[in-house]
Amino acid sequence: MLNQLARDGDGWNVTAVITDPDGHSETFTRMTWSTGTVGMSYVPNKEGDYKLQCRFERVYYTSGISTIPSGYYAASESEIVTLKVTGEWKPEHPGYAPPDQYWTRPIDAQLREWWSIAGSWVAKPNNAFAPYNDAPKSAHILWSMPIGDTMGGLSGGDNGMIAYQDGDAYEGKFTNNIIISGVLYYNRYVAASPTQTIVAVDLHTGKTLWERSYDFGGSRISTGQILTWLSLNNRGTWSYVWMTSGTNMFALDAKTGDLKYNMTNVPSGTIYYGPNGEMLKYQLVNYGTTDNPNYHLLQWNSSWVVNNGKSGVSDSWGSQVQGRTYNATERGYDLNVSIGAGTVITGSMVYAFPEDRIIYGRATTESITLSAISLKEGEKGRVIFKNETWVSPQDLESVDLYGQSTWSAISQEDMVITFWVKNSRINYAFSLETGKFMWKTDPQTYADAWVQATLGRSNIIVYHKLISVAAGGIVYCHDIKTGDLLWTYDVTDPYTESYLAPNWWVTPQFVSCGIAYFGHEEHSPLEPKPRGAPYFALNIETGEVVWRIDGAFRQTMWGGRSIIGDSIIITQNTYDQQIYAIGKGPSSMSVTAPDIAVTANTPVLIRGTIMDVSPGTESDDLRLRFPNGVPAVSDECMNEWMLFVYKQFPETHATGVPIRIDAIDPNGNYVTLGETVSDANGRFSFSFTPDKEGQYNIYAFFDGSASYYKTNAQTELLVMPGASASSTNYALYAFIVGIVLVIIAIVFGLLILKKK
Repeated sequence: MLNQLARDGDGWNVTAVITDPDGHSETFTRMTWSTGTVGMSYVPNKEGDYKLQCRFERVYYTSGISTIPSGYYAASESEIVTLKVTGEWKPEHPGYAPPDQYWTRPIDAQLREWWSIAGSWVAKPNNAFAPYNDAPKSAHILWSMPIGDTMGGLSGGDNGMIAYQDGDAYEGKFTNNIIISGVLYYNRYVAASPTQTIVAVDLHTGKTLWERSYDFGGSRISTGQILTWLSLNNRGTWSYVWMTSGTNMFALDAKTGDLKYNMTNVPSGTIYYGPNGEMLKYQLVNYGTTDNPNYHLLQWNSSWVVNNGKSGVSDSWGSQVQGRTYNATERGYDLNVSIGAGTVITGSMVYAFPEDRIIYGRATTESITLSAISLKEGEKGRVIFKNETWVSPQDLESVDLYGQSTWSAISQEDMVITFWVKNSRINYAFSLETGKFMWKTDPQTYADAWVQATLGRSNIIVYHKLISVAAGGIVYCHDIKTGDLLWTYDVTDPYTESYLAPNWWVTPQFVSCGIAYFGHEEHSPLEPKPRGAPYFALNIETGEVVWRIDGAFRQTMWGGRSIIGDSIIITQNTYDQQIYAIGKGPSSMSVTAPDIAVTANTPVLIRGTIMDVSPGTESDDLRLRFPNGVPAVSDECMNEWMLFVYKQFPETHATGVPIRIDAIDPNGNYVTLGETVSDANGRFSFSFTPDKEGQYNIYAFFDGSASYYKTNAQTELLVMPGASASSTNYALYAFIVGIVLVIIAIVFGLLILKKK
């Protein structure tokens, strides 16, 4: 009631009295929030007991509600609460380290520390930068499955070496894919198909969770969303898969695919994500005339559409929005501010950094112009710099050719934007603090003139470096502040299958954990397809290869790129039209010792197996080809091994993984017996000589690798006393005596028969 009667949405003053251990009191006055509650902060500076009390003075109110008369609120005060301050730190919860075994969703909310390896991909991030993942450091495959809308791979027979079409060009498959909390969502069919479905696949198991079509929204994913909503009554995150049809947007529950709510009359423009996952769009609108401009900056907010205080919906989310339809234009704008009467911004919007700034730019054959408008709290709409113009040399003479000369990369962290010029193959860098020119690169290789350098496609800015690569197949790394060339990497094609240059045409896929991932693409594929297309990962600091596999995961210009979530890479392969999941997988181990007792000081053979038990090894295809299971092999052999296992390439020589054998001896001592290495069949053995009587507990350990999580196994061994020298002599004497007696008996029997 106190909140309802607050004048014009304001609260009421509440006074807090804090008395320190020495009896000194301080008074603080704060206004209640719109929820009728109040918050204050205070830092105690000495040990002892503090007394806390809140007081509310008698106040008259005028009611705006017909059923409630005006009157006085009586004065009141809270009970006195004692706060005990000590110089000792209370023990904090130790927390839980990220997993060292294969893990799945859901993640218990108490495992807070796992947030760092459980990233999602709700939309392509700026610079394809994907933190919150433990980036895979080998080409190990977890599972594969068909994309499902067409045959894949070699057609064969009368068609010879021609493969089934893969969607290039202009008909790309596997587009607009997203990952939300361990689930991959993708459009099964190409955009022009009369049949459309959305597929949800468990990222960790490869199992399809649901597949649905809809009679609204086009049945195609447009973007994803994880919304954080912290209200008085309800706090948490909500996840949605969004479909778009014209100016309508439809929110599907990420768990079930059910429609939750929808918005009509959504304004056009690029979607950006705010700090809580809200979808934002920006417009610069002239409320004046051409001669007397009055431009206003507008911000559209998807959360404001739902709950802006005008709908009667409570401040909770969840069930409050279900089944609702909202007019996004009438309700969605939470910012409308003038940028200054008469102020005109040249060019169009290039990119927005919510809560920071919007960048506008224009490029012609003669100049490049940049402007910036603030989105910071307290200065929204302020022009940071306006129409900062750099008059270019002849390098810009063809900036408009096919749109291939364009803004190529932008970084909020470094406050730098780059512009790619096709003809000269040069990147120009400009400051986003001032709009001024900073530096330019040397020309890249000749083949890079044929490149689609739209923002963040061929060029990215990560870890204070500009990474640029295109059709020429040379990865260039420049210091983002100075433009100095730090390193290059040639994506060599040893068999010259690529027709554009000695190297493969590649583009950046994504960046995570200091590693940049790249894949081959081309505009229109030749048939037969060029063999050995690379997929590789480079260390951002040095340019060194972390891993590279040739012929496994061929990308496409027109289809979906590789994405990552929950530390698992998802990519299509246009050689066979399969989806592949790449990441560290589970392993399984067995170990055995003799089942019968052995005597002390006698050599014993310990044997076992170490196997790859990733979800893909349970598929029908692999069970038929590997009836005894798929062995775990070393990281060094992983590339060729994955081609053999999942793509039926020729079998290759493989080495296994290191195994450590430990034991608890009969005296309770823990000892390391030694190490061995498994073979290409996943088998290992180790011999040792037990010297103590009693039971040994034998342990086999695999400590994990870049490809597999760790595992272990246990068995038992019983050791009996060894034979002594005296007992051995007695046994031998008894044996000889027995033989002599048998011979005597035989001779005696023969004599008796002869007498007869």
